[in-house]
Amino acid sequence: MAEKSVKRKGRPPTEVPKDRTEEICTWIAEGNTLREWCRQPGNPSWVTVYNWLKKDSDFASRFAYARDLGADAIAEEALHIADTQQVGVRTEESAQGVKTVTEDMLGHRKLQIETRLKLLAKWNPKKYGDKLALGGAEDLPPIQSKTDATVNPSEAYLSMLGKK
Repeated sequence: MAEKSVKRKGRPPTEVPKDRTEEICTWIAEGNTLREWCRQPGNPSWVTVYNWLKKDSDFASRFAYARDLGADAIAEEALHIADTQQVGVRTEESAQGVKTVTEDMLGHRKLQIETRLKLLAKWNPKKYGDKLALGGAEDLPPIQSKTDATVNPSEAYLSMLGKK
């Protein structure tokens, strides 16, 4: 006896739809966010997409690759923002009246760039984060410490405080 699949309203599909996964990967590779894609009418929730990622290892690996490409797209977008002037209008009120000033929106551009770079550094610290090198890391020699038996720890501490 074959079971009929009942399509319930509001329930995510049990099978991972290949056409949708390709659409998602393309969207992500262009530097867009998953939540932004999910907000579009007819698209499933981001929780559903993450459930698909758990179910389908091929989709998960393609999604990870798309995320890597998308991060590069976001980095290139930050460079474009830095290189492109954005003219805005600012108004100033004074005793003489209202004055309109047209100028480059440097503060807004800086915020856009810094936000993107900080997110990239959080998402992929090895590629986009600041390098913090400590001895003992994979590519550095181990940390070496030396002790001098003739130094009295309390004297060294007082010396640091400038009291000796």
